[in-house]
Amino acid sequence: MTFKNAISWFEIPAVEIERAQHFYETIFDMKMEFMDFDGYKMAMFPIEDPMNGVGGALCQISDFHQPSANSGTMIYLNANPDVSLVLNKVEAAGGKVISPKTEISPEYGYMGVFLDTEGNRVALHSVPEKYL
Repeated sequence: MTFKNAISWFEIPAVEIERAQHFYETIFDMKMEFMDFDGYKMAMFPIEDPMNGVGGALCQISDFHQPSANSGTMIYLNANPDVSLVLNKVEAAGGKVISPKTEISPEYGYMGVFLDTEGNRVALHSVPEKYL
């Protein structure tokens, strides 16, 4: 089996999907596509090529996903060209920054971590400028 990316899809739990969608649209300055599948509510992150890229969504699905600030898997969302551009919007949008922009290394770039409006711990990553 071969693959380009370790991740193909991710889901971020939402207690109130509309609130979560507004938060992520605000901090990333983008629009998400809302879908409702028989009570499974999802807001899809933009993706150029669904068959070959990494995609994800906010999900409001009773008894399936639970937000967590301190346990479970943590995903890193793309914050290129600079993590601070996204982190600077988090608190005004209703979230909380829990780790400011921090250099991982000169080769691997920067990271930061926040809590979203649903109580999820989510990380950000931006690559070094020479890769942009």
